[in-house]
Amino acid sequence: MSTATATSPTEDLLCSFCNIVSEDLQLLARLHDRELDEEIISTLKAIRFPEQLGLLLTSEKAKPVLQLLQQTVESWPAKLPEKEKDFLDMDFAGIYLNHACRASPQESVWVDEENLAMQAPMFQVREIYKRHGLVVKNWRIQPDDHLVNQLQFIAYILGTEASTDSLREIARFLDEHLLRWVIQFAERAAANCETAFYASLVLLTALYLDELRDLLARILDESRPTTEEIEQRMKPKNEAVVIPMQYIPGTAESW
Repeated sequence: MSTATATSPTEDLLCSFCNIVSEDLQLLARLHDRELDEEIISTLKAIRFPEQLGLLLTSEKAKPVLQLLQQTVESWPAKLPEKEKDFLDMDFAGIYLNHACRASPQESVWVDEENLAMQAPMFQVREIYKRHGLVVKNWRIQPDDHLVNQLQFIAYILGTEASTDSLREIARFLDEHLLRWVIQFAERAAANCETAFYASLVLLTALYLDELRDLLARILDESRPTTEEIEQRMKPKNEAVVIPMQYIPGTAESW
């Protein structure tokens, strides 16, 4: 005879919340990771994306984005015309491969003073991944601080480590990494996109993360830090360097 381990309603709700958001982020990561193929197009139509997202976005900014994205997916025929598929592929390449949209999906480019890729943020998130036994295998192609990797990291933590400590870590990760740049990225990418799908997808992703952060603040009962507080926190710590004094004849009294 086996016995079941009882869980409290609060624990059940926490697990349910974490799993729902994890699934949402896994799907968003997939859409930012690779071009659309027939399988994912069919899936998006079947689930009436983004209607099926578990986290209901309620901000005024999100409503028109959700509506446009849903209308776009609903308008797709079972098999996209070659010309329409080409436009989608061009947009994907313009955002994630050849930077034609002038909106890098890498954090370093947005927060580095010289707008260079593979800078401090890449190594910072790499250390965070490492603490959880995670490694980005193709980091030379898709660096650790790439949008896809950061979305996958949050999805992984929420899907495997459902606890208030995990939520607190995700909140800090959002503050110190994704939310420092993803809104700027989304706005610029959307402004330079040719297709309604990718323009609304990038905006939806940024808005989703922003509302998720607000929700975490309510769940944890911890106020969300301001942008200024975050930037101050992330400033490099300059350690004082002690330079030994040397005696130079003629510059000071001697005996």
